[in-house]
Amino acid sequence: MRTVHEVSALTGVSIRTLHHYDAIDLLKPSKVTDAGYRLYNEAALSRLQIILMFRELQFPLKEIKAILDSPEFDINEALSQQITLLKLQQKHIEGLISLARSIQQTGVNEMGFHAFEKTELEQFAEEIKKRWGTTQAYQEYEQKNAGKTDSEQTAAAEQIMQIFTEFGTMRSLPPSDSVVQEKVAALQSFITENYYHCTNDILNGLAQMYTEDKRFKDNIDNAGGDGTAAFVQQAIQIYCGA
Repeated sequence: MRTVHEVSALTGVSIRTLHHYDAIDLLKPSKVTDAGYRLYNEAALSRLQIILMFRELQFPLKEIKAILDSPEFDINEALSQQITLLKLQQKHIEGLISLARSIQQTGVNEMGFHAFEKTELEQFAEEIKKRWGTTQAYQEYEQKNAGKTDSEQTAAAEQIMQIFTEFGTMRSLPPSDSVVQEKVAALQSFITENYYHCTNDILNGLAQMYTEDKRFKDNIDNAGGDGTAAFVQQAIQIYCGA
């Protein structure tokens, strides 16, 4: 058994963060002494390792908890998915390195700016505006994003694309599979938490956009592999009973 201070020293996770994980039932101590000291066994440390890996991949804490608490959670499958996501991140980083070297060698005028584009987020906002206009959903979107910095908005956009990457690893499963349906629920929750209250009707409308709008389709397929957008649409339609 290790104390919270020892776990913090071992992992680099602050004591405050470990207390927060306990409070939200993400990582409970294995034992609490009569004096109130938290103690963690090897199983708890293994769970913490998985949590930290998902956090490294920018998964929200609520989603990590849902994954780990799922009765169908398989650590080997989770690790395979994490490896896939890390490889995609590696590919992205290698692209940025290549881009930086290109600047050194040929100058900025010889390169593109694709790796730094923010147009995707702007286009997403425009699509929402066109689709929902002055509805409550759009007003909520405006309100939630009013105080966000560009980096926060970009982070949210990257996180939703990570969800689509996760969908891509599930394409061998039927869209009706419970694991896929849980990911649809996670997507709906993410949209609600970061953009606007995503009802089933709105989610079903987004599913159509994911395949009918070439920009969305291409980006989703780039994130999860060819056919991911169509797979997500089918999964959402099943989820919404459409």
